[in-house]
Amino acid sequence: MIYDLEGRTKSFSGNVLDFLQTVPRNDFTRNIISQLIRSATSIGANYHEANGGCSRKEFKNRISICLRETKETKYWIELLAKCKAVELAVLRKIWKEADEFSLIFGQIYSSL
Repeated sequence: MIYDLEGRTKSFSGNVLDFLQTVPRNDFTRNIISQLIRSATSIGANYHEANGGCSRKEFKNRISICLRETKETKYWIELLAKCKAVELAVLRKIWKEADEFSLIFGQIYSSL
């Protein structure tokens, strides 16, 4: 089975951006939304960079960044859920995808 992790991370970024456009901006959500955009889109950007023909050391570094950004994304998702301004079913789906990325990037990193 061929697994398109580049496509999956890009799709994840797009899904997060689409979802965040529906979230009302207020004093509670504004900063969280901004942080979540940065961390969620960084996952795919760093994974694409890792696959860009860099050295093994740089590949491992980029994967570690993917892992850290995934954990940060989960953090911001959890805080956004506390704001009670969002559709929790959609947010749970996004969190689950981020959690799966944590497992995938953790496995990749530990295998290097």
